[in-house]
Parts: sequence; structure tokens; C-alpha cells
Amino acid sequence: MINKVKEFVTEQTQALAGRAQELGKAPVETARKAAVKSAAGIKSLKDPIRALARSGVKLTTISQGTAQSLIELQAEMVTTALTEAADQLERAARASNVLDLARDQADVLKATRERIVSDITQAVTIFKDAGGDVRKVATQTYTSVTGKAKAAPAAAKKTKAAARRKAKAKRPVRKSPARAK
Repeated sequence: MINKVKEFVTEQTQALAGRAQELGKAPVETARKAAVKSAAGIKSLKDPIRALARSGVKLTTISQGTAQSLIELQAEMVTTALTEAADQLERAARASNVLDLARDQADVLKATRERIVSDITQAVTIFKDAGGDVRKVATQTYTSVTGKAKAAPAAAKKTKAAARRKAKAKRPVRKSPARAK
């Protein structure tokens, strides 16, 4: 083992000595090579930067669309609430007795509860759709920048402890014998 380490150190020392000699003999040529290599590296960043810029535009579009949908939903909610309030007042004015008024109020409360649930469902759907769109943009950008597809989620490996817990959970529960009185 020690010999392998010594060999590795010797090889690395020789490689570094060779590089130092190159630098000493032709520093201008070495600098030119480094500049060409750096220029190539900078040019290679063009496509990933464009991909990131495009994804920024897509995310802005998603954000604006989501905001627009939420504002439209809010306007619809306010309009509906005002309409229901006006209807409620009209019903109260037409009620011939307190019993009719109470029945109308119960109907209005039920309709209001259903409307609120519907509005919340619409809002959740808007956010869920926006999240899916953001996920797609992120996946496309990752693929474009790295050049590799998103890795599929690895199957969860069971540890011995997890296997034991599962086996223990499947065992029937032992009942203690009934005590004599």
C-alpha cells in the first residue's frame, strides 16, 4: 500500500515537473493555449445561458397567467358575494313571516358554503396547474443545461430495520391469558 502511494506521488511530481518545464520554455505559447481553452469554455456557456433565459421568460408567463386567473377568480367571487347579498336582502323584504325568513337564510347559507368550497377548489386548481407548469419548465431547463434527462426516482431500498418493523407489524398480537378471579 505504501509503495502504491509512493508511486502515485512520484508520478504526480513528474507530471508537475513536466508542466513547469513547459511553462518555463514557452510561457507565451502556454498562455495562448490557456486563452484558447478559456474562450472555448466561455463559448460553451452560450446555450445553457440561453436555456436559462428562456426558462425565465416561461416562468414569468406562468406567473402572470396564474396572477390573472386568481384576479379573475377574485372578481367573480366578489361579484357573486354582492349578488347573493342583494338577493338575500330582497328575500328578507319579501318574507311574510319570521319562519320564511329563517328558511330563506338557511338556503342562502347552504348556497354560500357550496360557493366557498367551489371557489377554494378553483384556487387550488389554479395553483396546482401553475406548479405543474413550473415543474415542466424546470425539467426542460435541467435537461437542456446538463444534457441529461432527469433521473427516475430510485426505488426505495429496504433496510433490515424497516424489514423487521414490517414483519413485526404483520405478526398477530399475542393476547395475555385471562386472569382468574
